[in-house]
Amino acid sequence: MNGMAQQTDSSIIGRSWKRPSQYWDWDAIPFLTIHLMCLLAFLTGIRWEWVILAIGSYYLRMVAVTAGYHRYFSHRSYKTSRLFQFLLAFLAMTSAQKGVLWWAAHHRHHHKNSDQEEDIHSPLQRGFWFSHVGWILSAHSVPTDMNLVKDFRQYPEICFLNRFYFIPPLVYALLIYSLWGFPGLIWGFFISTTALYHCTFFINSLTHMIGRVRYKSNDGSKNSFILAILCCGEGWHNNHHYYQLAARQGWFWWEVDLSYYILSFLSWFGIVWDLRVPPEHIKARTIAAEREAHMGQTLPAHSTGPE
Repeated sequence: MNGMAQQTDSSIIGRSWKRPSQYWDWDAIPFLTIHLMCLLAFLTGIRWEWVILAIGSYYLRMVAVTAGYHRYFSHRSYKTSRLFQFLLAFLAMTSAQKGVLWWAAHHRHHHKNSDQEEDIHSPLQRGFWFSHVGWILSAHSVPTDMNLVKDFRQYPEICFLNRFYFIPPLVYALLIYSLWGFPGLIWGFFISTTALYHCTFFINSLTHMIGRVRYKSNDGSKNSFILAILCCGEGWHNNHHYYQLAARQGWFWWEVDLSYYILSFLSWFGIVWDLRVPPEHIKARTIAAEREAHMGQTLPAHSTGPE
C-alpha cells in the first residue's frame, strides 16, 4: 500500500507541473495576483522611503517566518507563552504563506523525507522550478496533515488562524495602506511579500543545490552565506539538517543568524526561553574531522614501518 501511495503521489506531482490547467489549485490565484500587483510600481515610481519600507516589511516578516513558522512551530526549538505563540503565528502569516499548521506540517514532512521520493519540494527529485514554486501551486500541496502537528492542533486559536489564513495578510495590507497609502501598499506589501516568497523558497530549492557542505546530513542540504543574510540565518541549511532541534542555525561566530539574535534578545525579558543550541560534540562532527579521525585509525593498519 505504501509503495502504491508513493507512486500515485509522485505521478500527481509530475502531472501538476506539466498540465497546470487540470491539476493546479485555485489557491494559486492569490499567489499569482500578489506577483502581478508588483507591476503597479511603474505607476507609483520609486522613492527611497518606499524602498526602505519594502525592506523593513520584508525583514520584519522574514524573522517571523524563520523564528516562528520554522524554528518554533516546525521544530519546537524554544518555548514561549500561549499569547506570544499566537502573536508569532499571526505575524508569520502576514507573509501570505498559507496557514501556520499547513507550513509546519509540510516542513516536518520535508525533514522526514528530505531529498527522497516522498519529499514534495526536493530539487534533486523534482528539479529546481517545481521545488522552488511549482509545489506551492499544485493541488497536491493544499491539504494540511493534522497528524503531523498534533502538538499544536490542540489550540483552537491556532486552528482558527490556520483555517482563515487570509486574515493576517489582509489585516497587514490594510494597515500598510492606512499608514502609507497606495504606494506604500505596492512597495510595503506586494513587492515585499513577493521578495519574501522567493527568498523563503530559495531555502527549499537553492540550498539543496548550491553551497558548502560541512556535515554529513544524508541529503543535499548546503550552507550559503548570501541566503543566511537574506533569510535571517536560514542559509546555514546544512547545519540545520544535521541537527534540526537547534534554535541557532549559525553555529559559529562568523555565521550570521539574525533570527537567533532576536530570539536571544527576547529571552532576556522572559518572552521566550529554553533556546536549544547545538552541543559542542555535534558541532565537532564535521566531515573533515570524521575524515581525519578515520585516517588516524586506518593509517597504522596500512603502515608497517621500519623493520
